[in-house]
Amino acid sequence: MAALESCPASAPAEEIQRTMARDGAMILTEALSPAALGALNAQLEPLIARTPVGGDDFSGRQTRRSGALVARAPLTRPLVADPRIVGAASRYLAPYTDKIILHLTQTIHIGPHSPAQTLHRDRLAWGGYLPDTIEPQFNTIWALSDFTAENGATRVVPGSHTWDADRRAAPDEKTSAEMPAGSVLLYSGSVLHSGGENRSDAPRLGLNITYCLGWLRQEENQYLSCPPHIARELEPELQELLGYTQGSYALGYYSDPEPAPDSSRDILPPEMALGRWPSSGGFSSTSNETLQELLNEELAEQHDRHA
Repeated sequence: MAALESCPASAPAEEIQRTMARDGAMILTEALSPAALGALNAQLEPLIARTPVGGDDFSGRQTRRSGALVARAPLTRPLVADPRIVGAASRYLAPYTDKIILHLTQTIHIGPHSPAQTLHRDRLAWGGYLPDTIEPQFNTIWALSDFTAENGATRVVPGSHTWDADRRAAPDEKTSAEMPAGSVLLYSGSVLHSGGENRSDAPRLGLNITYCLGWLRQEENQYLSCPPHIARELEPELQELLGYTQGSYALGYYSDPEPAPDSSRDILPPEMALGRWPSSGGFSSTSNETLQELLNEELAEQHDRHA
């Protein structure tokens, strides 16, 4: 059975780099003090409580994903800028970039009795167009509650960041990132992973903070050069050329830091910032052939296992 390497958050940078290069994932324990953990959970609780569940199987129909955390939850800021994590991310991605940028902040609240998510690689956000020789991401999931095999600890396939894209994981190549609250899972954008099945009666709460190559964006920042109050007066075709649309299934959505009290969604397509629905697509409705293929294989595997 596969296993994840685990070491204290105070481990030397060289050890973290070596383990990540070999396995594509690892756990750092004691990364967050009990006091900081308690304060952060207290700040996030009301935000999570008003966040709707996902609209499809991949995002999780019993899973609540809350974003815009730098703006909405100030206690996440020290974690986003944690020098141990940012240093590890910068070293890991150094062969491919001069700078890294923040890619995602999102709490992931997996409700009781939620099924497992499809195993996937986060680099599919770019649609599989980046060459395999480039690693685009360095990711973290901070355990804000204990992560156990029973309550949906993240599933990981160590070493899969070096596999061919079409290789699928055998049962003994998968493992669960079991770790106490206050720990953090590090994993690359190329390693197979997913949210686990929550077989317990309590939710599992993680904080997903990810970083990507600094050059994966426009040369001119159109969202500052042509902000929403100007862009909303433009033709839809021009709005989309500026970037006010999603690049694929989950690339380019946003969360409103000041949502309306009756908001039914936390994850929104960029067109919503301009006062219109997308003509096609959106996080909860866009079809993605690669993700669907993975989902079908995962469902078939689960059927065979329980047959």
